[in-house]
Amino acid sequence: MSSPLPPALGRPRSEAARTAVLHAVDDLLVEVGYAAMTMTGIAARAGVGKQTVYRWWSSKAEILLEATTHDAAGELRTPPGRSSAAELSAYASAVLAFLGSAHAGLAYRALLGEAQHDAKIAALLRDGDPLVASGRPVLQRVLDRGDLPANTDLDAAVTDFLGPLVYRVLIGLGDADDQPVRPYVARYLAGARAKVSGSR
Repeated sequence: MSSPLPPALGRPRSEAARTAVLHAVDDLLVEVGYAAMTMTGIAARAGVGKQTVYRWWSSKAEILLEATTHDAAGELRTPPGRSSAAELSAYASAVLAFLGSAHAGLAYRALLGEAQHDAKIAALLRDGDPLVASGRPVLQRVLDRGDLPANTDLDAAVTDFLGPLVYRVLIGLGDADDQPVRPYVARYLAGARAKVSGSR
């Protein structure tokens, strides 16, 4: 009989405690704002020890990004469309609704704001931006249809598509329902298809 495996080092991460912390950071962002949040306050709201929070995350920004990433994965998932235009329109509408009214969208906007003067938060977003992650499968399907040049850098295509949408929300150009999604998508695809034609 083989000898038993040695016990794993460190404590396993409690899923219940993790979920409580992620809910707590969402709630506190809405109630007090990013600047007023503290790791102590997050721990107290979650009903866990501060040491538990620091064992898994080194900053409130890391917690907020994890919560945002988890929520964005569901809220920004759109099914494949019958055409690139239909697919991009559905995705753009989901992005605008997410940024304009979802709690996770508010968290993402808070992180974007903090990233302007905090290099560590900017690095967190560069390494794991939930909006870019949500756009990759969408733009990949557009690429697979031949509506983007074959040599397209997928992440660059995602950021090119998302940039104007994020900008409109950040400067308050109307509610999500007022955004000109279809004309925007038509312009984006016209430019992309012109590049496809020019590369042939």
